[in-house]
Amino acid sequence: MANRRPAETVMHLSRLGSLHQCRLSFMRQLTRRMAREHWTFSRGVFDINDAGVGHAVYTAQGPDHAYSLVAFSHDLPPEMRSDRVIATAWDATFTLFDGVPTEDDIARLEKNIPLQEAGRVTQSELSVSRANRSVRLWDHFVDRLSQGHQPDIEKVEAVGYLMRTTAVYGSGKLGAADREIIASRPEMHAPFQAEMLSVFLTRWFVRDLVNHMAKVRGGEKAVPLTSDIAGRLGIGNSTGLGMAPYIINHPVLFNNWMAAREEAIACVRSVAKADDDNIAEFKSVLARSLKSIERWTSEHPIQIDKLAALSRDMDQLQSYLSNTDLSDVAPWDALMVWAAGALSEEGQELLASLILEPYGELVDDLGATMADETPDAFIIDGTMPVGNVRALIEDTFGWALSLDWSEEQNCAGAWYVSEEKLEPRLGNRFEEPIADFEQPLAPARDAAAAHQDLSQLASNVEVSTFLAKHPEHRHTIRRAQISNRVPYSEIRSNTIAADMLPIDMLRAKLSFFGATHFDPRSDRWVRICMYSGAPYPSELTLANADMWVYPEVTA
Repeated sequence: MANRRPAETVMHLSRLGSLHQCRLSFMRQLTRRMAREHWTFSRGVFDINDAGVGHAVYTAQGPDHAYSLVAFSHDLPPEMRSDRVIATAWDATFTLFDGVPTEDDIARLEKNIPLQEAGRVTQSELSVSRANRSVRLWDHFVDRLSQGHQPDIEKVEAVGYLMRTTAVYGSGKLGAADREIIASRPEMHAPFQAEMLSVFLTRWFVRDLVNHMAKVRGGEKAVPLTSDIAGRLGIGNSTGLGMAPYIINHPVLFNNWMAAREEAIACVRSVAKADDDNIAEFKSVLARSLKSIERWTSEHPIQIDKLAALSRDMDQLQSYLSNTDLSDVAPWDALMVWAAGALSEEGQELLASLILEPYGELVDDLGATMADETPDAFIIDGTMPVGNVRALIEDTFGWALSLDWSEEQNCAGAWYVSEEKLEPRLGNRFEEPIADFEQPLAPARDAAAAHQDLSQLASNVEVSTFLAKHPEHRHTIRRAQISNRVPYSEIRSNTIAADMLPIDMLRAKLSFFGATHFDPRSDRWVRICMYSGAPYPSELTLANADMWVYPEVTA
């Protein structure tokens, strides 16, 4: 049995910022389950007027529960369109309702969901979200369809979505249901399943809305989107610094994601011999992945360089495979060993995802381990000897203990929450008066400080004695003890370094969602596409529920 790659290898930000979706991604877990359990889908209401204003209800019925997307469409003036969290109006707003809403429910939601943060929701709502149209594509689609023509495929591939969400809130946000209310339901046990279902149904609504608006404009001349073009469209998302602190603030949960992925990789690397079907499936998905890479574009210098390196990696991989017999002993382990010395981190992590594809029976059940079911992990063991705590810090943060934390390049960053924008921000403590408002998002620096203070006490003193004198180190002691139980809980990079790239944290989280075609717009926010290539609910089958993430390759 191959071992998991150690945290020292995989938990650096540069590698986390090179992760790709895989079989364990939350979107794919959801579509596999819905197909396997034969969920049914219906559009119960589509009450949208000729101005594109109104509401619609889309219901997904599982074995035991129904979930309904209640969508509100608005006529938004262009000058009010903003992706910022402080925006007050959007092209569309949504909630995922637990069950099928009554007319009274819809009347209540109509007064609140369009207001988002200014509204109020109840435990009947599982998520709240909003979206804006892509200015580049929406008018083009409506105009072409209204005249009886399909949109230009080049424009579709350049953008990839007609609407992008600017937030999908769940887990108690704005008064919505806490996760504990639904976590015991099998279909909601894996992380972010309510949010992923909301986006899946939102994509259906967007297709219906653009067809409706084209029909309004063109009348009998109008045609609906073809299934091919509609299938290429996903739901975009603009994600900024608000998401970056998540993986720092949820160490156990993020460990579970990483541990499941690393366990899956280790399981496949332990396969002693690949049969012909396994090899054929791997080569097929590799070819489809190459097609996806061809469609992946970006205007940001960082991503342009990464895409160039990925293209070179794929050339090297194909060359290597042309001279390698994958029917040899432990072929996937040999392939990963070769990649570690030959490919960039971007290429290595794509390959790590690809080798999982032929082995769903080995790895898919690991999705059930990705939720956080250890609430006691955050309880500090005050009886632990100081010497043991020092050892834990040295094991996880040994790399940070030798850094000079007074040097500007090591501590320039300071995370804070903007009063004006109501979002997490990252500023330079030497250029802005923000140090007094700093959030505890520098675990490496704090670990080094705690380690220095711990060295003043004898090794056999209980850590509770230390904390009575140094309560400022409670969060560090807690994290150190957590790392003893969950090895992938801590980033092994400096999160306040002058050259740290927050987009690496964003991509790490979004890759587990199942996002593709990451397109950084700066080093602090990124656009992505979700469900591009996925079947629509009426098309979902066991045959297409999983591999939709890779575009088909025609002969």
